[in-house]
Amino acid sequence: MKALIYNGVGQKEWVDKPMPTIETPTDVIVKITATTICGTDLHILKGDVPTVAPGITLGHEGVGVVEDVGVGIQGFKPGDRVLIACITACGSCRNCRKGMHSHCLNGGGWQLGHLIDGTQAEYVRIPHGDFSLHRIPEGMDEESLVMLSDILPTGFEIGVLSGKVSPGDTVAIVGAGPVGMAALLTAGFYSPAKIIMVDMDKKRLALARQFGATDAIDVSEGNATEAIMEMTDGVGVDVAMEAVGIPKTFELCQDIIAPGGRIANIGVHGTKVDLALERLWIQNITISTGLVNTDTMQQLMRSVEAGQIDPSRLITHRFDLDEILQAYEVFGNAAEEGALKVLLTAPSS
Repeated sequence: MKALIYNGVGQKEWVDKPMPTIETPTDVIVKITATTICGTDLHILKGDVPTVAPGITLGHEGVGVVEDVGVGIQGFKPGDRVLIACITACGSCRNCRKGMHSHCLNGGGWQLGHLIDGTQAEYVRIPHGDFSLHRIPEGMDEESLVMLSDILPTGFEIGVLSGKVSPGDTVAIVGAGPVGMAALLTAGFYSPAKIIMVDMDKKRLALARQFGATDAIDVSEGNATEAIMEMTDGVGVDVAMEAVGIPKTFELCQDIIAPGGRIANIGVHGTKVDLALERLWIQNITISTGLVNTDTMQQLMRSVEAGQIDPSRLITHRFDLDEILQAYEVFGNAAEEGALKVLLTAPSS
């Protein structure tokens, strides 16, 4: 089969690789029909994730068809169409029972495209298949469901739910990338009065308005803190979501938060950031961070099925799976290409 492998910092290759096989009774082999590229994959290629070994197949998102199942699998059979969770979980360990699937104690957590071969391939092995796969209801748009593997639950769980977005809130989302847009789409579930999107990409800010942002602030045109404070009559925002992962944007969230507000950090930070605890402690500020658990995937799938949200709006570019190197070039130059999410589809057989 063909797969996109990591060959060291800055090196990737579309190569022939042996087909995955059942290794444990709870494994499922899935034939990939659609996958995508994540910002995390770019971080890996930059060398920011040293735990990824050369030769690993990248990717942790996708949909497909069950090809084979281990003897311990009860919920799936060959031919079933499935959505793959970016987080692998056994569902029965101490952490899984607490809802912390990202910290599964039985070889789970972020495995795909990190510690084991991932989804940017023609086939993938999914450990703990009964708990790490979701059956796709008949008639659903499978391509749009690829967005539910990672970015939509990440924006929802780590941004909206952790930030406790409530009716009437003023919400600022700092970063109009895929995860920031996913947080924007799902924040609407809770009827905030105002959603302010902050970025420096005019195209993404315009798209954010189409997705439901009431206001958009271009940080390249002025002081974002001053603009937000003026917009909120000097009070600040009830919820500030950081969806970039750099010190400057985390500092902005601290500067614009209102007393009693919540800062929800979604971004992946590669360097330390300053925490202004000396002025935040007295303001009753809550700060949350986290890795997605994907325990909201069924909930989100029902919302998609009911037409409450349309994840396909996040897809800006489409490629065949064997055009993945070209897709990486486009996604790696997202600002110039106007890319949000790229979709890679395998030929039907």
